[in-house]
This record gives sequence, structure tokens and C-alpha cells, in this order.
Amino acid sequence: MYVGPPIDDAPMLERLPAEYRHLLTRANGYVAYNGGLHVRGACLAPAWHSLRAAWDGDRALYRLYPAIVPADVPFAEDALGDQYVLRAGVVHRLSGETGEFESLGTDLAGFDTAVRNDPVDYLNLDPLEAFRAEGGVLQPGELLSVYPPYCVEVGDQRRSFRAIPATDRRDFLASLGAQLRNSPDGAAVKFDIDEAAR
Repeated sequence: MYVGPPIDDAPMLERLPAEYRHLLTRANGYVAYNGGLHVRGACLAPAWHSLRAAWDGDRALYRLYPAIVPADVPFAEDALGDQYVLRAGVVHRLSGETGEFESLGTDLAGFDTAVRNDPVDYLNLDPLEAFRAEGGVLQPGELLSVYPPYCVEVGDQRRSFRAIPATDRRDFLASLGAQLRNSPDGAAVKFDIDEAAR
């Protein structure tokens, strides 16, 4: 669907684990599975695709989520904005909504194999499939906004889906995660958010 531009951030390659560096020398990141997986590239632009922006920038993931540390390599994200990072060679998933962090118990090659075998289940792409069934399309640089968020019990209320710029979705998720961080499970919450942000 999308292959990143030529590498123009060579110093970034020197910081990467060998298997990720090798991947980027073949294709400098990509968006695949109809927007279901975005693997970041060693480029300065576009900003939404830049590994440097996600790793070191003003809105670097470690600045947005306490579970991520500066040494973690934020190599990918899924359609909903959940983040995938390499920590000591092991892939971890960070829930964009809650900030929960879990090891997937595999390296980058194992992650790639699992995604290829069943992208919908492994990346939790049912919301993207529902969005596409209604004629929706995610363009490169967009993520799927879901409202109300999945971390909230909504009873019979339907969730709505729409494509928004990836940076807007990440900012919304980081803000939501920060607001929910100290709320106990089952707590009542009230959303007062900007319509454009969600």
C-alpha cells in the first residue's frame, strides 16, 4: 500500500538492531494490510513515517507514555494507534488507549511471521475491517479513530470509526491514557473532548 521514501537518515540505521536495519535497507518502512500495520522508516519526512520523530522528537513515544523508555525502539503501530517497540530484541505492544505495556515474547522476525499468518487477529484489526466494510479507507499517514474508546464499557451504544491524521490520533490516545492512568478499573468517567481530536 505504501513504501517509505529512500533512506535520508543514515545515522538512525546505526542505532538499530541488525534485523530492523536489514529490513529498512530492503524497504524503508511501509504501510500494509489496508492500513493495519505501519512500520516506520529511517527518513526525516514525512513526519508520520519518521522513526526519528517517534523515537527522539518532541512527541516521541517515551515522552507520551511512562511505560516506554528512551532505549525502546518504536518501530511500528497498528491501525488504532497501538504501538510496537523493540526492547532488548523482544517486541512489546503498548495499548494507545490505556498505556498498558506487554511483551509479545517474540523477536522482529517472529512478529513478522505472526502478522503474515493472521494480521486481523494478531493486530486486532476487526475495527479496521468494520470500517472498510462501510466503505472506509485509511490513507498512508492516517489512523483509525474509534469513539467511544474500547477501554470504556458502552453497553448497546455503537462505536463510530473514521480516518484521521496519525499524529492527531497519537496525541488523542496519549492524552486519554494520561487521564485514565490513575483511574481504577470500573471507575465512571466522563469525556469532555474536542470533536475534531477524536
